[in-house]
Amino acid sequence: MTKIHYRIIIKVMGVFLMIIAIMMWLGLIFSYVYNEPDKQALILSGVITFISGFVLFTFNKKVDYELINKRDGFVIVSLTWVVISLFGTLPFLLSGTIDNFTDAFFETMSGFTTTGSSVITDVEVVSKGILYWRSMTQWIGGMGIIVLSLAIMPILGIGGMQLFIAEMPGPTKDKLHPRITETAKRLWGIYVMLTFIQFLLLMAGGMNIFESVCHSFTTMASGGFSTRNDSVVSFSPYIQYVITIFMLLTGISFVLHYYTLQFRLKKVWESEELKTYLAIIGGATLFIMVLLLLTTSNKPEAAFRDALFQTVSIVTTTGFMSSDYMFWQPFLWFFILMLMFTGGCAGSTAGGIKIVRHLILFKNSRLELRRLIHPNAIIPVKLNGKAIPESAIYNVLAFFIIYILIFVFSSLFMTIIGLDFETAIGSVASSLGNVGPGLKNTGPALNYAFIPVSGKWLLAVLMLLGRLELFTVLALISKAFWRF
Repeated sequence: MTKIHYRIIIKVMGVFLMIIAIMMWLGLIFSYVYNEPDKQALILSGVITFISGFVLFTFNKKVDYELINKRDGFVIVSLTWVVISLFGTLPFLLSGTIDNFTDAFFETMSGFTTTGSSVITDVEVVSKGILYWRSMTQWIGGMGIIVLSLAIMPILGIGGMQLFIAEMPGPTKDKLHPRITETAKRLWGIYVMLTFIQFLLLMAGGMNIFESVCHSFTTMASGGFSTRNDSVVSFSPYIQYVITIFMLLTGISFVLHYYTLQFRLKKVWESEELKTYLAIIGGATLFIMVLLLLTTSNKPEAAFRDALFQTVSIVTTTGFMSSDYMFWQPFLWFFILMLMFTGGCAGSTAGGIKIVRHLILFKNSRLELRRLIHPNAIIPVKLNGKAIPESAIYNVLAFFIIYILIFVFSSLFMTIIGLDFETAIGSVASSLGNVGPGLKNTGPALNYAFIPVSGKWLLAVLMLLGRLELFTVLALISKAFWRF
């Protein structure tokens, strides 16, 4: 078995921390523009983070990046999310925005994992520089700090496929180019381009520069952090439609976005996952819209807009709110909970189980029924016309079993520490699926500040598990992984 190269891991971690420090300092632009008192907190946070990263990077001047392997990739990715979340707490703590480490870590982990759950009870009194950093954590986490580093640090491109495999969401990892560095650059190029286009469209709708930047960051990341307490409720229908469109786009594989830009539309429309994704959103939107028209005084356009917005927001695990669904019929709460278990497409910034896993599970279940009738028939499970390897099917089945077990036992723990049933299952489903808002006391108009300390730490762990799709993190606690 290949050994773990700790010196490489330490050096790579240093690179990530220096990148994070630079991202922190960018928030100073808004601090100076709005003349707010968070400048020192951002400067000091960046200095501490950069120096720490520089020390780790120079710890070993000479390392052979060709030695990096799959085990190193799993360690680097899992450790990266923990380490950057630890340092990411500094702006919140040093500015006094959050007064304790548990809440600061929860908020930061929620950001980097693009979950969007918050413990800040009034975001509108938080300084612009800190709100920018809060949004930036999601934008960085959206496409992945690892892919970012591969895109701008060619030196890490050697052997970098191991990081790409460990970090990119979904059971399939499509490379656009034989060199992983080029793949990362193209993915991030699309990510930045879409972010900028959304920024311009939000500005065109009357949103100010600061809020346009923050909402573009958190939309493209499928994150959901907003600069307002009521999320996007108070924005115009135009703004809500723009955000809806870009949430929808972020739930689609960025490989398909690349094919679209290359006018390879046949490959796009051949995607069974994309068709299923759009069908689920269309069907759920129609269903919710009809119920809203029957049970509320909403006009048709408002009912359609709220139904579409909330469906896309939950399925793509973004978590923005255009309407508080806790005021809808209780049956719709359960329906929203079901949508939390869908997720977007593999290779998108969305969290959750992913549509492709549901497809493979459904196709395999249907095939097993056919095998009952024709036990000797050899019929492969196919996706996009190609046979799925048995190993991939077993992986999907194992994923579902572990996901459900984690959901059940975590929900049980949350009820033990005092949460009611709806709040418990909603908070766990939301955290594990990286959605953000839950049910009842953690609904879209509320927050997670009241959750007991032990519950916040559990939910933070669930966010990490969900973002890295279980196996990347769970592999680290197996004895076999550490056995040389």
